[in-house]
Amino acid sequence: MLTTPHGSVPTPLFMPVGTAATVKGVDCGRLAETGAGMVLANTYHLHLRPGAAVVEQAGGVARFMGWPGPTLTDSGGFQIFSLARQVRVTDQGAFFRSHLDGSAVELTPESAVRIQEQLGADIAMQLDHVVALPAERSSVSDAMQRSLHWGERCLAAHRREDQALFGIVQGGLEPDLRQESMERLRCLPFAGYAIGGLSVGEGADSMLATLQATVPHMPVDKPRYLMGVGQPTDIVAAVAAGIDMFDCVLPTRCGRNSLVYTFAGPVRLRNACHASDQRPLEEGCPCRACLHSRSYLRHLFLADEMLGPILASIHNLTFYQRLVARLREALVAGQFAAICQQILASYSAADGSRSPAAATEFGSSLE
Repeated sequence: MLTTPHGSVPTPLFMPVGTAATVKGVDCGRLAETGAGMVLANTYHLHLRPGAAVVEQAGGVARFMGWPGPTLTDSGGFQIFSLARQVRVTDQGAFFRSHLDGSAVELTPESAVRIQEQLGADIAMQLDHVVALPAERSSVSDAMQRSLHWGERCLAAHRREDQALFGIVQGGLEPDLRQESMERLRCLPFAGYAIGGLSVGEGADSMLATLQATVPHMPVDKPRYLMGVGQPTDIVAAVAAGIDMFDCVLPTRCGRNSLVYTFAGPVRLRNACHASDQRPLEEGCPCRACLHSRSYLRHLFLADEMLGPILASIHNLTFYQRLVARLREALVAGQFAAICQQILASYSAADGSRSPAAATEFGSSLE
């Protein structure tokens, strides 16, 4: 259980991504209906628009967007990767050209903390240096060392007692660098620890190997957060490894592009096989999309009606909450390995993405 000033959320938990203080296409009322307990927003984007002062004046990011529960803000470190053509990184910080108007934007550990304190999220993240993978070891090592130094500066700058600050493990695909990063971070008084720098081109097998090298060195009494990773199979594998928290844009991004997730595997709604299919996306799913048939949902996409992406996004967000809830229940019931095998088998049969044993080979001790 993760406890925050705005409520407690059971773990493992999945946070929908509300980059600009909105989860794309889904208002907060319907977002709550999906079962979501916590939402992520982005420091860099909110700093540019509408500005941290505007959000602070509104009472913080949760009140600004009308969300009744806990929130987490990323520090802007991911934008160092995603906006690489527009950023220059030094030991002092990251210097951007705004993707909105080209104006200069400086993001240092101190300013990232100050902005997040204005945004008022329950959990803030240290500024870290994310590099694309695969990368030369020297580049990965430099980014890891810089992230450690930035973490110390973030802690020194942090003032809000009602806001937790998490550290971020870096080190690319180098096991020894990941271990060094974690060993040094755990000596610092962070409230939780995140694994960053993944889902940036490394592939699923490399991600799992990185988790194996990192998670055993993470404190067991503080939250463990895997940033930006969100394929259902990856979540299953990461929970098996001991991860508590996740976020990803996939539920809404895939929903907008007619790909929906079910416990029987992914469904591509534009496929002709759904033209006359009167079944819901998934029997037993309580979401608004499953009040309709696959045939109708397919029609919405082919007719370019905005309701199609909205309903598909709602279904995917609901599926992700049902997925982590099923994993929580399996852990309590001592059936975790069996549930992992069942879920992975469905996705392996659907797309051949992974062996059903992959997620449980290092998680069997949880039984």
